[in-house]
Amino acid sequence: MDKVVAVILAAGRGTRMHPFSEHYPKPGIPICNTPLIHYSIETFKALGIDEIFIVIGHLGHELVRMLGDGAAFGVRLKYVEQTKLLGIAAALGQMEPYIASPFFLALGDIFFKTDDLGVMVDTLRQRQAGAVLAVKHERDPAAIRRNFAVRCDADGRVVRVIEKPRYVDNTLKGCGLYLFDLPIFDAVRRTPRTAMRDEYEITDSVQIMIDDGLPVFPAEVIRWDVNLTSPGDVLQCNLFELKNRDLPLLTGRDVDIHPQARLHNVVVGDGAVIKHPISITNSVIFPYTEVDLRADVDRFVLTPEHQIDCRLFSTVEIG
Repeated sequence: MDKVVAVILAAGRGTRMHPFSEHYPKPGIPICNTPLIHYSIETFKALGIDEIFIVIGHLGHELVRMLGDGAAFGVRLKYVEQTKLLGIAAALGQMEPYIASPFFLALGDIFFKTDDLGVMVDTLRQRQAGAVLAVKHERDPAAIRRNFAVRCDADGRVVRVIEKPRYVDNTLKGCGLYLFDLPIFDAVRRTPRTAMRDEYEITDSVQIMIDDGLPVFPAEVIRWDVNLTSPGDVLQCNLFELKNRDLPLLTGRDVDIHPQARLHNVVVGDGAVIKHPISITNSVIFPYTEVDLRADVDRFVLTPEHQIDCRLFSTVEIG
């Protein structure tokens, strides 16, 4: 099979992520002191992919500043600017002039923990598929409603994808990671603009491929995933990764923590200052934040500009 490349969509404004969206592109939000997009780049690098396109938009210059040309990761990063935000299929459509081989497509605002993505490549090659969708069996119907449902026939072939279904009747959830062959671009050109969101949905493009008779298969390669849509998701992903590393505390460089402060299940970013002998638990302190609070803190995200109480967000789970 031809060389496989990757595309990461990182252009969205992230309006529901306010106040983070004022200062960070969503893929640049720190997860355990590492920008979210780094995890996707490292995942593709581990798979042997060395050419990655990043579609940028809102605060795209910040991503370029963070990532550079990719040399630090051992890959080549190429940037394409999306000037009109009209949905995932529209973003993908503008990539056609740059891509001449099968490619992974990842949404830059999703934090993944994956199994071997080589399964997706093998499936595309061995079953001559038009697309392979990364999926997981999801116990929470609300999580499926936030993403898309995948229905398969008795042979395991995808027959229907449903974007943000209101009524959930199965447990197979699409997770925002895809492997496509080039016919996806034909489907994108024929994708209609939706009435509900006034966008071009990638699930409509996938359904066009299915209806045309092109084989589309699922691959259960996602162990854990969160689409970052609220400040509570930022906390959840940080605490998950902290637990994944088996750490009760992670501190960045040049931090200044009061010697009597008590920290547990906390990520502290570079240059952060904690001025008083308080207890901080289950929280994230962004880089260069000065914590001048005198009351104890639990389930907060603290940034240089904001103090966000994530107890207000029901998605937060403490490991």
